[in-house]
Amino acid sequence: MGPLLLAVIYLIFISLGLPDSLLGSGWPAMQVDFGVPSSYAGYVSMTISCMTVISALVSPRLIRRFRTQWIVIVSIGLTVLGLLGFSICGAYWMLFLFAVPYGLGAGSIDAAVNNYVANHYPSSVMNFLHCFYGVGAVISPFIMSCALTVSRWNDGYRWTSFIQAGIMLVCILSLSLWKQNQNQAEEEERDSAGIRETLKVPGVVPTLIAFFSYCSGEATCFLWTPSYFAGTKAGLDAETIASFGSLIFGGLMLGRLISGFISNKLGDKLLIRIGISLEIAGILMIAIPVKGYILAAIGFVVTGTGMGPVYPAIQHMAPSHFGRRHSAAVIGLQMASAYIGSTLMPMVFGQIQQAIGIWIMPLWLLIFAVLNISLLEASYKIIARRGAEA
Repeated sequence: MGPLLLAVIYLIFISLGLPDSLLGSGWPAMQVDFGVPSSYAGYVSMTISCMTVISALVSPRLIRRFRTQWIVIVSIGLTVLGLLGFSICGAYWMLFLFAVPYGLGAGSIDAAVNNYVANHYPSSVMNFLHCFYGVGAVISPFIMSCALTVSRWNDGYRWTSFIQAGIMLVCILSLSLWKQNQNQAEEEERDSAGIRETLKVPGVVPTLIAFFSYCSGEATCFLWTPSYFAGTKAGLDAETIASFGSLIFGGLMLGRLISGFISNKLGDKLLIRIGISLEIAGILMIAIPVKGYILAAIGFVVTGTGMGPVYPAIQHMAPSHFGRRHSAAVIGLQMASAYIGSTLMPMVFGQIQQAIGIWIMPLWLLIFAVLNISLLEASYKIIARRGAEA
């Protein structure tokens, strides 16, 4: 039963990634149909992110009241509703109606499953799972591309909703597999702490700010990497510039894949230290002022590879650092911090680079990398001191 349940959890993580890339890949066609400016995609994306933050913040309460498997099923159902809703939208304003279930479906399932895995599986599983999230995020642009080739963008959302519905059906059929850890999980869920109590636990707040810092740097790379090459490397054509958007993403998947094989031996703390050191080395490569683009391209891959293990490792440490009683609330707060950072800070950087220049991007990334490791190290000391006093 164990391997089968793990296979289902991998499938759940693919479902988490599937909806996340559709708006970006479909927006050029959607924008034309709706007759709105290109920037209007940001308002829809922000609405989805706000709903995800709300969902992540209420996840500890949901985890206390409901079993993880039912949170998963209902959350996937909400994303199916959101995707189907997007597929029938005939006007721009309608997107905001369906952005609500679209976003609400993501936060609770992400927090609930990450908490379940952190409590019941080793670090290697957490890293491999986040690789599978990337599989979903890679698949959906291809689905949208096929839809735009043979039909319209609406079918991209519709076809993705059918895949999500299939994954939801698999989750329903696999309910009996969750019984393996059911008694222990139910006891943990009933005894889990709330948000207010958890925020008072020493070390939680610096960990949340560290998580915010990590996601701020990661999301900035997702959005602005092609613009960095366009603004700092002369003579590149539009197709080449656009392809650079995959550098960080490819590095992240590589970093998490490698970490999946070595994390159990190295441990989460050492893995994070190595990862952020590698990230800083990659940022310094990007910052070297040479005319060609090869060194900067390698630098972004190295940066992404270093970032790879940081997100899953921080979440996997939650039960051991703060106790199983607080792990659900900690991971829910981490998810909220992640979405706030990834939503707001790329826009803040956009304003800064518009005023100063895109060349400042490596410095921006370096600030968040240093802030990330500094706060994590501070949290380790606080947690160690609390353990010594206990």
